Amino acid sequence: METNNEKKSGENVPFVYEKAVEEVRNIIGSIEKNEIPFEKLPEAVKRADGLIKMCREALRKSEEDIMKSAE
Repeated sequence: METNNEKKSGENVPFVYEKAVEEVRNIIGSIEKNEIPFEKLPEAVKRADGLIKMCREALRKSEEDIMKSAE
């Protein structure tokens, strides 16, 4: 499953929170609609899990920055 945030031809694509959330929603929607073949489910779930972890980390860093600036 190729996505906008994956490397293409050795190119690094920067992490964009909104795009990651959109991709997770698309993956979940595809799973709910049975659009992903059974054999590809582990790959899709792993991709969604990785994106969710990156989003959580971005939110954690943002919260940390906000707390520092509030001091």
